[in-house]
Amino acid sequence: MELRDLKTFVTVASLLNFNQAGRALHAAQSTVSVRVRALEEELGVRLFDRLGRRVLLTEAGERLLVYGRKLVDMEEEARSWVMGDANAHGTISVRMPETLCLRRLTGTLRAFRESCPGARIRLLPCLFDGIGDDLRRGVTDLAFVLANEVLSRDLVAELLGVEELVLVAAPGHPLAGRAGIGPKDLVGQPMLLSTGDCSYRRIVEGMLAQAGSEPLATVECGSVEAVKRFAVRGVGLTILPEITARSELAAGTLAALPWTEGPLEAAVLMVRHKDKWLSPVLSTFINICRDHLMSQGDGE
Repeated sequence: MELRDLKTFVTVASLLNFNQAGRALHAAQSTVSVRVRALEEELGVRLFDRLGRRVLLTEAGERLLVYGRKLVDMEEEARSWVMGDANAHGTISVRMPETLCLRRLTGTLRAFRESCPGARIRLLPCLFDGIGDDLRRGVTDLAFVLANEVLSRDLVAELLGVEELVLVAAPGHPLAGRAGIGPKDLVGQPMLLSTGDCSYRRIVEGMLAQAGSEPLATVECGSVEAVKRFAVRGVGLTILPEITARSELAAGTLAALPWTEGPLEAAVLMVRHKDKWLSPVLSTFINICRDHLMSQGDGE
């Protein structure tokens, strides 16, 4: 098997899209198709099922992907060792919640650029339900989540810190100004639910489950900044990282609702697949995140 064809297969298998694979490989879609077809003919098996516009791995493709990824990693590892860490290059794909991107990441990116000036980093939105599959398929090299745990034996989750959360609403909200808020107070209240930071929806739903109620979702969207703006304008109440709502709380455009059921917080977890080879670039980024990510705020 030609390593070039194998790398093409791994890219298509990770993205499940020939057009996107071509862009990632800086090759025409026709070239990608020819390489995959050559590999299928050499092995005598079909590696992909093409169902209209959808591309799915066959059983044979799933088996080859396991070995193909190992071979591609070995090639990258050999190249990195020969060139030395000082010449670290390559691209890493990272999924990260909006809050960490906007409020925590700037200093980390500066340090990473200084350590690996020839490397590239692709920052992708945090889609909690799909992170496990992305890490297993190699679509994502590393993921960050705001959640109390990651329940999967093949994923390694490292605690970097804790984000304080706060229940907020506009100052004129019926619950603003109360001495204490519990789960039963949220029953029937319009909620603003964010999917952009992975865990907030689950936290809100857990709070309401204590009162035997489902959230009355007025707005659900992937942007934490949009949810915050809607809350300021009185559309409903929501839960946000304190670092995200700090300016609005100080300005009085949002009011913190005192939660009586213990502290509201979410663990910041750095997650990778247990068998993922840590290239010099990825290893450097992980170490920088350990040292810098949670020590800085507000993008400074």
